[in-house]
Amino acid sequence: MSLRTPSPRLSRLSTAIASSRFELLLLAVTAAALIAGGIAWLTGSGGLADLFWGLGTLSAVVPAVGWVVGALRSGKAGVDLIAVLALGGTLAVREYLAGALIALMLATGRTLEAAAQRRASHDLRALLEHAPRSARRRTEGGVTTVPLAEVAAGDLLVVGPGEVVPVDGRVASAAALLDESVLTGEALQVERAREETVRSGVVNAGGAFELRATATEQDSTYAGIVRLARQAGSESAPVVRLADRYAAWFLPLSLAVAGLAWLLSGSAVRAVAVLVVATPCPLLLAAPVAIVSGLSRASRLGVVIRDGGALENLGRARTLLLDKTGTLTRGRPRALDVSAAPGVKPAEVLRLAASLDQYSPHILARAIVDTARERGLTLSVPTDVTEEPGRGAAGSVDGHRVTVGRMDTAPDQPDWAKAVDNRALLDGAAVAWLTVDGRRAGAILLRDPVRHDAPRTLRHLRAAGIERLLMLTGDHAAPAHEVAAVLGLDGVQAGLSPAGKVAAVRAERERAVTVMVGDGVNDAPALAAADIGVAMGAHGSTASSEAADIVLTTDRVDRLADAVTIAQRARRIAVQSALGGMLMSLAAMAAAAAGLLPPAAGALLQEGIDVAVILNALRALRVDQGARPAVTPAAEALIRRFAAEHDDLQDVLEAVRDAADRLSDSAGPAALATVEETHRLLTERLLPHEYAEEHELYPALAPTLGGPEATATMSRAHTEIERLSRRIATHLRLAHAGGGLSPGQLDDLRASLYGLNTVLRLHFTQEEESYFSLAP
Repeated sequence: MSLRTPSPRLSRLSTAIASSRFELLLLAVTAAALIAGGIAWLTGSGGLADLFWGLGTLSAVVPAVGWVVGALRSGKAGVDLIAVLALGGTLAVREYLAGALIALMLATGRTLEAAAQRRASHDLRALLEHAPRSARRRTEGGVTTVPLAEVAAGDLLVVGPGEVVPVDGRVASAAALLDESVLTGEALQVERAREETVRSGVVNAGGAFELRATATEQDSTYAGIVRLARQAGSESAPVVRLADRYAAWFLPLSLAVAGLAWLLSGSAVRAVAVLVVATPCPLLLAAPVAIVSGLSRASRLGVVIRDGGALENLGRARTLLLDKTGTLTRGRPRALDVSAAPGVKPAEVLRLAASLDQYSPHILARAIVDTARERGLTLSVPTDVTEEPGRGAAGSVDGHRVTVGRMDTAPDQPDWAKAVDNRALLDGAAVAWLTVDGRRAGAILLRDPVRHDAPRTLRHLRAAGIERLLMLTGDHAAPAHEVAAVLGLDGVQAGLSPAGKVAAVRAERERAVTVMVGDGVNDAPALAAADIGVAMGAHGSTASSEAADIVLTTDRVDRLADAVTIAQRARRIAVQSALGGMLMSLAAMAAAAAGLLPPAAGALLQEGIDVAVILNALRALRVDQGARPAVTPAAEALIRRFAAEHDDLQDVLEAVRDAADRLSDSAGPAALATVEETHRLLTERLLPHEYAEEHELYPALAPTLGGPEATATMSRAHTEIERLSRRIATHLRLAHAGGGLSPGQLDDLRASLYGLNTVLRLHFTQEEESYFSLAP
């Protein structure tokens, strides 16, 4: 099976495009026939008017018969059957105006429905574009480029920097640094030692290395992912038109009333009049208008929904499956904390590390540099920079020999370094060690953080009727369970391969309508297997976007809650419009059966019903703020200001913890000086920030959140922060008066510092999740 074989979904896309063009042509023809007939009638040419209206009716009969035959072959008798009978009946009894009106209605409904279907994807094109076409094979004669199909197990291949690993194999060099996010979704790069296995599709993030092939192209991992996505996509259940679901009872009822009217009156005109007003305009028009309106509303919020069927299904979803990296988390590591050796300031550790890492392409190096710049640190220009893949960078900064990266655990490492290793293990964080002139000076802990908008999003999804929230991830169990605990998910499946994710999706689909959300190539098969696949398209892979039914074009997961709310509202309005319109049609059918409504008048009345249901369906365009309250421009500006200040104050939080750690090691003058410096940072930077939040941000948000009581718990945290800061100040005054810290002060001072650190971190997180996530 070649990777370049056209996919079934791509063939369906071409068919849909051709169909939509024909329906636009049909709309133009029926509208022109109706208008031309109207002009002829106004000029007194009744015969010519009937000719135009009759031609318009005929132009709709032929394709309508085709649609009905196709539906019957697939075992369905849709609402189009009533339209065909009405069109034929108007021709039979020479009610050409009624026929032309029905033809225009039918063409309009089909065109609107086609508009909801035109947002089709180009399937798995990105998967195919990522797949390598050739490989560099090393032989006794040198290195030659060969087509990938010629690679055999046992061949020795060369993979250059930035290249995609072409086939599964084992590392034949000393080591290989790889970006495996395309398969696992995890942003952190991994090092594979000699003889370790490497899967096709991953990217070489380090220097060139040699690979001993263990499989051919078609037997390798990446080809399997493509096959999985195709198979899963072909298994996705077809969406049943909302109109056809209601036709199950409306169709036989309409035929029965028409037949009864003919039988009792002996007049075929009455039967035709019944069919004319029974033509399910509310079904053919209301549902497409509401769905298209929902699609339009969603697109304004950065939610691209492929077709109306996906919107309908999303409105019925009850289970939500989420990938972790890039979906629930940011997908990019950030500095979690900075630890410093005794006598070194955390800010200096970060500055030196970022200065050296400015020239490194490593993802952790970029995170360190970004953190330093966010905190306003001035970076130096490094010299003599070298980088060893998998180990880190080395160079000279400000006259000192500096290294940043991995370090082997030494048996005689100091206590502060042991504490860093312990915390990295507990927090599931990576560690970048800093050495200055051969001695450990500090460490930076990095982790992929949970998105600030994720908790609010999941709460609103539950409120919208999502009953099960599960995580499917290729990551290890420990960090996955930690994220799940923070977000209150119902379950976690960790360490999954792409095939494992597909199996999990299929299992959930048996229970309920299921949504899968992801952002990586490894998620593409699972997205295709779900009832609705949702891709994080802003920074996610193109493959996941192509395999998905819905793409979030902004890097915000809360748009998913918006999409669910819009889908449910659009579907609810569509049903309301359809049912309301059918009730009016039923009343008109009774009047037509009694001979009170001739076909032409019935068609005009039906058009009036159409207008009513369309106007109601257009309510789906209206803004609904259920998922995320709207904030004023002034409040939004304040949110962005204080969010930036949170980034800037991270060094103050680190200083508080560092001061507590210093007191644990020693209560001497050095520890006291650290506490004094921390208190200075608190009084000069942190407390003014908290005061400004209390008196500027919270009043601005109160109207949006429902009043001042909504921020009361956060205000209580401000009070606690100020109380602990005063307590630390009191200890410092006692220490100055007594010539140093007394043994009786140590426990309480240390507890105050650790307590303040905990309160600050929790408070910052709560503000970021509850308030800062409100900014669009």
